Parts: sequence; C-alpha cells; structure tokens
Amino acid sequence: MRAVVQVVTEASVTVDGESGPVGSILGPGLCVLVGVTHQDTPEQARALARKLWSVRLLDGEKSCSDLGAPLLVISQFTLYGDARKGRRPTWSAAAPGEVAEPLVDAVVAELRALGATVATGRFGADMKVSLVNDGPMTLLLEV
Repeated sequence: MRAVVQVVTEASVTVDGESGPVGSILGPGLCVLVGVTHQDTPEQARALARKLWSVRLLDGEKSCSDLGAPLLVISQFTLYGDARKGRRPTWSAAAPGEVAEPLVDAVVAELRALGATVATGRFGADMKVSLVNDGPMTLLLEV
C-alpha cells in the first residue's frame, strides 16, 4: 500500500458535483491519498493506519494521536500509475475496485478503532479535493 500524506490546516472533498463536501476536516491534521496494489493485504491496511496515526509530522514533532488531529482519507488508484514509457500512463499495478475498496475501508476502520476522527471521500467517484498544505509538508509512505 502507498499513501501520500499532507499536513493540512484544512481539507475537504466533494463528489460528483454534490453541493457541499462529503468529507472535511479542520486541522492541524492529515490529508491522505491511499493507493492499493494487487498484493496488498488487510494486515498492510492495519499497519498503514497505525503509521498514519502515530507518524510525527505535526507541529512540535507531534502525531495525530498526540493531538487528536483529524484525517481525511481518499482512495487514489493513480498512486500506482506508471509513466516511464511513452506518454500515456498505465494503471496495471493498481488493484481493481473489488480488491482496493475493502482495503481502503480497512485503513479507515483501523484509524477509527485507534480513536481517530476520519473523514472520507467516496470510492470510485469523481472527487474534487481542496486543501491547505501546511509547511508545505508532504510525505510518501509505503507499507
């Protein structure tokens, strides 16, 4: 599993032109884009959630668990895109929806079990993400 993690002061996601966001947070917090590949497992989803909850990226080297900071978690199959050849990326390394969706849901469920406040987008939907990156601070995590 792969995640792009951004420290934010606020973040929101709207879906398919619906009025208002389907998920939003006010920071400090993390906006997390999660990608799933074919070999990923539920244990990796739990490990990613634990890492997101405890990684010390926030002000004063604090974690979300230290501050009770919220997370916005959004599925992002394009994190497994490959554009090394030609001009058109391939998405073959990204897991199909029936594999990826339960694993992204497992990340969210584990975060909530750990005590996190988690907002989400909607799997497979046309989403528009807005955020204010604080720092800016962006990190790539892989488990």
